[in-house]
Amino acid sequence: MAQSIRDYNTFRVDHEVSSIHQATTIEELRAACEAVDNPIILGDGSNVLFAADIDRPVIVIDMKGITLGDESDRWQEVIVGAGENWHDLVLWALDHDLGGIENLSLIPGKCGAAPMQNIGAYGVEIADTLWSVGVMDRMTGALFNLSKSACKLGYRDSIFKNEYKGQYIITSIKLRLTKAPHHKLNISYGDIKKQLSDQGISEPTIKDVSKAVIAIRESKLPDPKKLPNAGSFFKNPVIPIHQYDELKKKHSDMPSYPVSDAVCKVPAGWLIDQAGWKGVMLGEVGVHAQQALVIVNHGAKDGKQILELSKMIQKSVFEKYGINLNTEVNLFRK
Repeated sequence: MAQSIRDYNTFRVDHEVSSIHQATTIEELRAACEAVDNPIILGDGSNVLFAADIDRPVIVIDMKGITLGDESDRWQEVIVGAGENWHDLVLWALDHDLGGIENLSLIPGKCGAAPMQNIGAYGVEIADTLWSVGVMDRMTGALFNLSKSACKLGYRDSIFKNEYKGQYIITSIKLRLTKAPHHKLNISYGDIKKQLSDQGISEPTIKDVSKAVIAIRESKLPDPKKLPNAGSFFKNPVIPIHQYDELKKKHSDMPSYPVSDAVCKVPAGWLIDQAGWKGVMLGEVGVHAQQALVIVNHGAKDGKQILELSKMIQKSVFEKYGINLNTEVNLFRK
């Protein structure tokens, strides 16, 4: 019997899937995988867009638990269930004076999705602290661990979105976090520096950095519980240096961030803003007034409206800059 996906996606669109199954344990996950074919695996649904009714079952990952693993005088391993809330994990780490993920504060979603997307913010990615990923083979039910290198983490990318998509389900993650006094703070981003300076903090702790990041994100990004959204809708495009240099001649204020000697990253939010989309409303959906990278839903039940807006933005940016914007959000459509 078809079920609504509305309560399982942060866009709050109201499409139907064939069935929904909760997995709070490995046994429940195995049973769900045995009972259905070709399931969609969801955590919080904070990085997905359903743009149609989908004739597929959904398995919601909800395995919990935080345990300590190996340690040294410099680091502590932490094993976390895939169903744990990511921001709750960050707060737990701070309470235990464990560092490395404070810049990733307030990122929505569950821990199992973190390596899949290689989540990142303010100069830090989960790749910086990830040690291994616990997975279950959907077809056999076998459990095993993949090393970080085996996960092939890239910019908002991993093997779970490519070769292992639909085959391996993430059940846990293992992080190697720093112990005091060996924390290495990353406050290179100007927003963080300014936030700390405004607070009169010259020698920040990991908690100070986290609070600064939270303040920045709350000032720029809408709370999906109050205004439905899926965070950054598009990836920041990576383009060849020579293309950037040519664009810079026409658009002298175009920002960029170095990636290598051959390519650089251009902020997608800047491109969308310059193309005139920030704050634009089309029907019941629109682009957030404070952050052009975020598409928001003011009441649309049909995700197709959001998808159509995203296509218009992509077309507009390409026509103005010759740059393709790729979605960070995972799309489910007919």
